Amino acid sequence: MDKSLWIEGLSDAVGFLGGALLGFWIGRLLDLDIFSAGYTNASIGGIVLVGIGGGLGLQLARRWRIRNQDNKKD
Repeated sequence: MDKSLWIEGLSDAVGFLGGALLGFWIGRLLDLDIFSAGYTNASIGGIVLVGIGGGLGLQLARRWRIRNQDNKKD
């Protein structure tokens, strides 16, 4: 299997998971618990932060990977 596919998949996973965890902990600091009972405003706010964090982490991982590919070509 192609090594670049492994790097792509692994960097996407690490970026998404890292961003989602960061969003989760920011939500916890703001008292937004995604695991609270029911769909309260606090739980929905926490879910939104996890989603935004995961998306931003994924985008950062992709930009990092593209930058590293450009540096290898030079």
